[in-house]
Amino acid sequence: MDRDELKAWLRLSLSPGIGNVTARKLLGCFGLPQAIFEQTTPALRQVATPVQTQALRTEPATLPELLETTWAWLNQTEVNGCRRQVLSLGDPGYPQALLDIDDPPLLLYLYGVASFQEGQPSDVSDQVAMPAIPVADAWLIAAQRCLAIVGSRNPTPQGAANARQFAKTMVQAGLTVVSGLALGVDGAAHTGALEGLTEGATDLPATIAVIGTGLDRVYPKAHHGLAHRIAQHGLLLSEYPLGTPPLNANFPKRNRLIAGLARGTLVVEAALQSGSLITARLTAEQGKDVFAIPGSIHAAQSRGCHALIKQGAKLVETAQDVLEELQGFSALSVAADAALVSADTLDNKHTADVDALLLQALGFDPVGLDALQGRTQLVTADLQAQLMTLEIKGLVARLPGGLFQRLSAA
Repeated sequence: MDRDELKAWLRLSLSPGIGNVTARKLLGCFGLPQAIFEQTTPALRQVATPVQTQALRTEPATLPELLETTWAWLNQTEVNGCRRQVLSLGDPGYPQALLDIDDPPLLLYLYGVASFQEGQPSDVSDQVAMPAIPVADAWLIAAQRCLAIVGSRNPTPQGAANARQFAKTMVQAGLTVVSGLALGVDGAAHTGALEGLTEGATDLPATIAVIGTGLDRVYPKAHHGLAHRIAQHGLLLSEYPLGTPPLNANFPKRNRLIAGLARGTLVVEAALQSGSLITARLTAEQGKDVFAIPGSIHAAQSRGCHALIKQGAKLVETAQDVLEELQGFSALSVAADAALVSADTLDNKHTADVDALLLQALGFDPVGLDALQGRTQLVTADLQAQLMTLEIKGLVARLPGGLFQRLSAA
């Protein structure tokens, strides 16, 4: 895309009152954006309202600055092979998976080492037999090889661990994990995906982060380092112009892209009013699979998943449950047989009988010290010491309010 073409696309995207629907009508009628701005007022009135026509006839005041910023961003030197791209709706590299959703963005901003595969293979088995192929130092991404993993920004310790382990296993099985870079489950999913890549998977884009700000910003700031690692092993993607701050309305809107880029969506934990349920709904509306991990009936973070299961989402207990639904991947070697974190995964040296008894007494719901004393008959000092040992081993988490929760399935 040259500078003049970029200017025209930016101008169309900035024109007030011109949303994606009207913009597509204009493009369908007149062709590329340069041609739209060459039209007469009567010609534009055939497609747009009088207010929209006036907006199209007036260059936005913010256009020159945004053009300079975007052009400079595109021409920065590559670092670690990470490329900057702006793809327009008519670009051959624009992902087909997003062209198929109801509201594809006019522009996509990309940063990373991956590119989207032109067209989607019709036979999933072809993809299984042939991993993503590096082309011009870029890994190719196909939607048939992507799984979205989303969930609560405030997950339980078990939920965060599940997201991380599921994502790791998916990448080891040959899938790319799509998520939103938010705190909680999103961050755990991206982290797990990167771990899966470093522990055996090769020639694969590990993960895609669909963000709700401009690509020159990282939100939340705590994920600054994670975002750079994602770019080096996958892709950061946004529909928002450079400089866009973290506005609340943008995050639910970007969920349609997370759903669109993936073959299915796995919800790890979600409250009933969670944005993750928006992603799940959009996934179902696109005719794709929705998966949900059940949890404690006492945990608010599990209620969204339970609601999805009641509505027909597939109940998931292991990574293999997901892979078997994604036909063509079930025969692949799965590094971890169960993605729910087990005691063996967390500490394979854990054999002490007293540990096993205490874990059994903990159950899987949060529990207080007094209740544990009643179940185990241990004196306070011994019980606290043993809980500390299990915390160090990663088998138990200490929660607010003096509660403890088991993190293992054994």
